[in-house]
Amino acid sequence: MAEPALEGAGVVQHRGVLDHGAATEGGSQPEEPAPRRKRRATKTTSRKRSPKPDPDKRSYVCSVRLNTAEKQQLAGAAAAAHTSLPAFLARAALAAARDPESAAGSIAGERELISEVFAARRHLGHVGNNLNQMARIINSGDRPADAQLDAVLDAVRRATERVQAATDKLLESR
Repeated sequence: MAEPALEGAGVVQHRGVLDHGAATEGGSQPEEPAPRRKRRATKTTSRKRSPKPDPDKRSYVCSVRLNTAEKQQLAGAAAAAHTSLPAFLARAALAAARDPESAAGSIAGERELISEVFAARRHLGHVGNNLNQMARIINSGDRPADAQLDAVLDAVRRATERVQAATDKLLESR
């Protein structure tokens, strides 16, 4: 047998909460929500970007190691492009990836220059060894053949020019 409903606030049996009565039974009326205040625009308020669509979001992180000079050079380039360093690196890498032949040529060109500097330096060391042998012969009182001496001095001159040319090219590329 059901009990009669009490006047006023009571427990709603099926939910266990207070019943303040429906609006038609003389209970409290639902309140109108307070109007929202508009934010005052301030100079420090920044505009938020709308989120990128899912296919355009960058979700992968690649770690790059740089020395101090490289980081400063890249940070300067990023600042000149009015972008952050990570965004600059991503855009520069993507630009290089769009033209892989040019990028590979540039990277290979620098590698070749460095290899040439080391090869020229080794060659200069070998020629310098020959020059030292000539100096030892002269210091012992003997006289090497003029053709031998001229050949060694010419080789030293060419090796020195090779090292200088390779160094100049490497410095120009930086």
